[in-house]
Amino acid sequence: MQKPSSPEPIRRPAHDTSVQYGSRERDALRAAQLYYLQDLKMEVIARELGTSRSTVSRLLTQARRTGMVSISISPSADMSAQLSSRLAERFGINVQVVPTDGSMDDAQLLGRVAAHAAHQLGAMVSSSMTVGVAWGSTMQAVSTALGSHPTHDTVIVQLNGAANPVTSGVRYASEILTRFGEAFTARTEQFPVPAFFDRATTRRAMWQETSVKRVLKVQSEMNLAVFSLGAAGSEVASQVYRGGYLSKQETAQLAKIGVVGDVATVFFDANGHSSGIGINARSTGPALDDLRRVPQRFCVVAGRGKIEAVRGALKGGLITDLVIDEGAALALLDG
Repeated sequence: MQKPSSPEPIRRPAHDTSVQYGSRERDALRAAQLYYLQDLKMEVIARELGTSRSTVSRLLTQARRTGMVSISISPSADMSAQLSSRLAERFGINVQVVPTDGSMDDAQLLGRVAAHAAHQLGAMVSSSMTVGVAWGSTMQAVSTALGSHPTHDTVIVQLNGAANPVTSGVRYASEILTRFGEAFTARTEQFPVPAFFDRATTRRAMWQETSVKRVLKVQSEMNLAVFSLGAAGSEVASQVYRGGYLSKQETAQLAKIGVVGDVATVFFDANGHSSGIGINARSTGPALDDLRRVPQRFCVVAGRGKIEAVRGALKGGLITDLVIDEGAALALLDG
């Protein structure tokens, strides 16, 4: 059968870098050019490439996933855009409200919010940056949703230790860090210390060790900190509360003294203050005063169970950029 005639091939400009790709990558780039730049239908692209419509769909997905295609959306006057504007005006920060279905549970919300946050990070992280990343349920979800955004001379540094009396926590935190590093082709710096020392004196002594001081120095150079907020009341319980990091007595004591949340295992009250909370002297996360000195502090929150933590963090000036689901945003405005 004679192959149907195809549209006249589009000449690539001299600076086109597609010759650097393998055949599959070249096809993905070609499909993306025809679909997004030439506005051709998938059936036409399939004839152009001599393949099927379903293969074209997979090539376009690959082009988006690997960073060949960057999609930006100009929000219209929908509810999410309005909520974003109102929250930004009230709290003086950058806010992205993620459209969500009211029937979703917290686990589903987490997936939706994490995907949106991962997309935002793709535009925020650039070459020669130092990015601090906390660990936790939300950060794990964000790390798995990251696409490919190559940079150079970028460093991803772990914000707090992950070991506890039950597990070393190294693999869990390392996987999150590794995904961030791979997404941004960045060097990673792990922080091989416990989440909490048994004694504050041990922490003070460890902070004088050369290997620990080296990581602390990298943290001090952060341009961007990426984290969520721990909260005991969330339906998807924060890792710090369900992973063996706190005893029942410690959890009860935190509630008794009015703790509403934590950033990288440093706890704070309803006003975003961390002073007078004894466990913070044993925590390996950055002091909140140090965190406030980071130019961009990108917080990702899913679910209404973290609203009190969000309010406290906002009052304490811990957040400059917030990604939050629609339902939680409404609850935040109602408070």
